[in-house]
Amino acid sequence: MVKVDLNCDLGESFGNYKCGLDEEVIKYISSANIACGFHASDPLVMAKTVAMAKEYGVSAGAHPGYPDLVGFGRRNMNIAPKEVKAMVQYQVGALMAFCKANGIKMQHVKPHGAMYNMAGKDEALAAAICEGIYEVDPELILLGLSGSQMLIAAKKTGLKSAKEVFADRAYEEDGSLVARTKEGAVITDEETAINRVISMVKHGKVTAITGKEIAVEADSICVHGDGVKAVEFVKKISERLKEEGVAVLPINEVISR
Repeated sequence: MVKVDLNCDLGESFGNYKCGLDEEVIKYISSANIACGFHASDPLVMAKTVAMAKEYGVSAGAHPGYPDLVGFGRRNMNIAPKEVKAMVQYQVGALMAFCKANGIKMQHVKPHGAMYNMAGKDEALAAAICEGIYEVDPELILLGLSGSQMLIAAKKTGLKSAKEVFADRAYEEDGSLVARTKEGAVITDEETAINRVISMVKHGKVTAITGKEIAVEADSICVHGDGVKAVEFVKKISERLKEEGVAVLPINEVISR
């Protein structure tokens, strides 16, 4: 049986500012990437989101990013790997405290936004992130872009890893995500997104923005929680995967196959 995880970035509200439809999205996913206060979120939001993950039986993971609330962590920052490692450990530790308080074990870590994209191509940055995670808890799973430097670094570090693909993002020919500043970077048509997901999960292929078909590996599918159609996407993707005979399971159950 084909297995895949369905994940979403949650807990990205901050103070009086609400971002995403977490209460609806969480019903259809198997893993949640929970913001840790640097690019979004605050202690109350973190506590609420972890408790909600426990309530719905969704595996919780940390979603650390750059200290960039205004830019939502999507702006590149020139930060030394040593400092990025400390930032990751700080944020992972914060979310781990909420997980412990709720009596659940943290499953994974997925870097956010610019940190994720930069580490996908930067060997030193990827190594710093993986070492930071491993030193906090070697049982944590790194969730990284299929074909990226982060997955290579995880293997070198001895960290478990899972390959991630995106339902609502376009790809460049090298397997990286199309920058959000470019037209067509975000996919908003539900049927297009669903068909791409099925192709990636069952056939290991996706069509790049240039029209060229490229190879990807999918342990986990991401749908962005702040997307305008996030709820519709996760609901329909979940339903379609089951129709196609694909089991939707948390990351730790997918990579243990």
